[in-house]
Amino acid sequence: MSQKLIVAIDGPAGSGKSTSAQLVAQRLGYVYIDSGAMYRAVTFLALKENLLDNEKALTTIANNADIQLDFINGETTVKIGKEDITDELRTIEVNQKVSDVSKIEGVRKALVKKQKEMGKQNRGIVMEGRDITTVVFPDADVKIFLTASIDERAKRRAVEYEKKGTTVSLDEIKKNIQSRDNLDSTRSVSPLTKAPDAIEIDTSKVSIEEQVNLILEQVKIAADRKGIKIKI
Repeated sequence: MSQKLIVAIDGPAGSGKSTSAQLVAQRLGYVYIDSGAMYRAVTFLALKENLLDNEKALTTIANNADIQLDFINGETTVKIGKEDITDELRTIEVNQKVSDVSKIEGVRKALVKKQKEMGKQNRGIVMEGRDITTVVFPDADVKIFLTASIDERAKRRAVEYEKKGTTVSLDEIKKNIQSRDNLDSTRSVSPLTKAPDAIEIDTSKVSIEEQVNLILEQVKIAADRKGIKIKI
């Protein structure tokens, strides 16, 4: 019997997935994997090569890209080969196009395959994204679906941009988020949806610490159910 768990966290943009997942992984001593960063990496490469309208080329990029994720001292670093592209993945250009890239069947199949392999290699992981509980790890030990109001999510994105020295109006951010929500939830392949057995947490009015504790409560329940001892 494995002595570690797979914790899967889904939710729309700005719901608090990344921050919560990182902190949960740190508390558990687990590996943290940001699946969204992989789709952003493919989007970045497609923008760089002007291949956004070429589905075959995008699928090839997803299959062949040497995407490396490292989580060190609370920060995720994303590399393509030896090139660090972390700072390029949260630009408004990538934000506007990542859902278009993510809906392509070949891209999703390629990256889901990579994500499943990560799960096999790193038993004891916290992975977050949009189809982790439904497609990547449908048998995850813990399934969480985070959500929040559109206004709160837009405010969080605005703060992210400000930290990077970029000013984007709240209206523009809201429109981008609403567009992504629509694309993510209506795409034919692996749409964003709450798994029937996932625990839903509305993060609109709770602190990050409260979010983390709510998730860890579910982790402890799952651990107790499997007879696994964990330190939180």
